[in-house]
Amino acid sequence: MSKFIVDSNFFIQAHRATYPLDVATSFWAKLKILSDRNDIVSIDKVKNEIYDKSSHEDELKSWCESNLPTNFFMNTESVLEKYIEISNWATLNQHGYQQNAIDEFLQADLADPWLVAFAMSNGWTIITQEKSEPNIKRKIKIPEVCNQFNIKYISTIELFRELRETF
Repeated sequence: MSKFIVDSNFFIQAHRATYPLDVATSFWAKLKILSDRNDIVSIDKVKNEIYDKSSHEDELKSWCESNLPTNFFMNTESVLEKYIEISNWATLNQHGYQQNAIDEFLQADLADPWLVAFAMSNGWTIITQEKSEPNIKRKIKIPEVCNQFNIKYISTIELFRELRETF
C-alpha cells in the first residue's frame, strides 16, 4: 500500500473552508484514525506552517496538538540531497518562472520543496489541494514540481477513495 504525505493546505483549507472543526467532526475523526494507523504523515515544515500561521487560540493548531501522534510531523534532515536537486531545478528556471516565484519557492521556511523532496526520497504520494497550472509563471506549484520529478500527487477526496475510506 502506498504511503501518503500531506501538504499544509490539506489541513488549512479543510479547517477554514470545506470541513470546519465544529461542523464536520467525522472528517476530523477519520483523520485521527488515518494518522494513528500511520496511513498519513507530514513533515516538520508543514507543522511550522500550520503552527506559525496560527494564533495561540487557533482551533486547528489545538486539534493537531491533541490528536496527531508525536511522530506525525517527520524530520526533513534526511532529504537534503533531494531538496538540493529540486532547488537546482527551480534555480535553473528552464520553465520560465518569474524570479519572485523562484525566490518564494526557495524560502527556507516554505514546506513545498521539502514536501516534494520527502515524497521523492521515500516514493510516497503527496496529498495537496493545489491544481496543476503549468502556464502560471508567478508561482511554482507542487503539481508542477511533482510532474517534473514523476511524483504522484492527489487531492484529499482522492486520498479517501484510494484508501476506500468514508466518513
